[in-house]
Amino acid sequence: MAGRREVLKGAGAAAIALGLPRRASAQGRGLRIGFVSPQTGALAPFGEADRFTIARMNTLFASGLELGGKKVPIQIVHKDSQSSPNRAGEVAGDLILKDKVDLVLVSSTPETANPVCDASELNEVPCISTVVPWQPWFFGRNGDPQKGFDWTYHFFWGLEDVIANFVAGWKSVQTKKTVGGLFPNDGDGNAWGDKGRGFPGPLAKEGFRLVDPGRFQNMNNDFSAQIGAFKQQGVDIVTGVVIPPDARTFLTQARQQGLRPKVVTLGKALLFPGAVEALGELGEGLSTEVWWSPSHPFTSSLTKESAARLAVSYEQASGKQWTQPVGFSHALFEVAADALKRAKDPRDKAALRDAVAATNLSTVVGPVKFGGAGPFKNVCRTPLVLGQWVPGKKHRYELVIVNNEAAPQIPAGGKLRLLS
Repeated sequence: MAGRREVLKGAGAAAIALGLPRRASAQGRGLRIGFVSPQTGALAPFGEADRFTIARMNTLFASGLELGGKKVPIQIVHKDSQSSPNRAGEVAGDLILKDKVDLVLVSSTPETANPVCDASELNEVPCISTVVPWQPWFFGRNGDPQKGFDWTYHFFWGLEDVIANFVAGWKSVQTKKTVGGLFPNDGDGNAWGDKGRGFPGPLAKEGFRLVDPGRFQNMNNDFSAQIGAFKQQGVDIVTGVVIPPDARTFLTQARQQGLRPKVVTLGKALLFPGAVEALGELGEGLSTEVWWSPSHPFTSSLTKESAARLAVSYEQASGKQWTQPVGFSHALFEVAADALKRAKDPRDKAALRDAVAATNLSTVVGPVKFGGAGPFKNVCRTPLVLGQWVPGKKHRYELVIVNNEAAPQIPAGGKLRLLS
């Protein structure tokens, strides 16, 4: 009984902290969802929409979530990873051991998701993750394809999808097919540059020559070595997966040092309107992967909003331009609520884990189904297209889908153009 009283007491405190009705703690033992994302540090743009999402979920769950014919209070405990893998692991431990959460959600890059998922796996707490290509999530955690994981489930696209989109875009324009790679020494960079699972093999098969000057540390202040190698090798396409500050440093120094590629297609850094706008004139024409947009023809299972309506809701509430993580942070809670509703006993960790594993849900980011198309039982791939930042009507730059060969159900709004 003492443990139960502590949970209830903690739940009441969390309700106050989150602005939830205090009476929820009196309705019986609530369910607690822990959520980890980067709110500060270099990865903060990934978590920019999370407060909006959590506020909406708190409103949606204010009277409880209907489970087995009863309204059960839902409390969300949000932790900031501070863009640090060590910190992500620490707060995951706090959520599991101190806050006694029933379910863990985590989003945004291997540096955030992997340590949180590892802590969940170790402590046998169900966990749902997203916004990490599945290879660095699975293999970065030493996953065994024959066994998979027991407690952690992931939905997002894979390197095969981003490579297919980038190549399809590049093949649609005239270049020398010489690609310069910017692959940092982190989970994403090592995966994207990996000879077996990353870009080198597929690019060679498609007739592209990859120039990879080697790994560098994040928050690099001098890209002269990379720029020099690209100029010497005649690079006219630049790609890679870098954080926003490094993209700005590279692009500024490339202009200063006379590197003028025809195409710049970067993962991670160019996802966010704020980061692209901060580049000034350098932002025009840059391209990147698009995992979610107002053009995606999907609807929320929780609010019945279309992707377009959800983007408008975010812009109205935040006063900011829509950003891709809006869809995926929302979809995390869609999958969580669906699993809680289907679990035989949502308070039983194994039963809830089994419900997560059996997920087959249409969400605002597309279908999420584990154990189906794979590639592994713990992973569900979501659709991906290619986008380009062009001068906008409402905002300085707007992200237009310019190649949808990999996901024709998502309409394109233009074609890839060479940089001026």
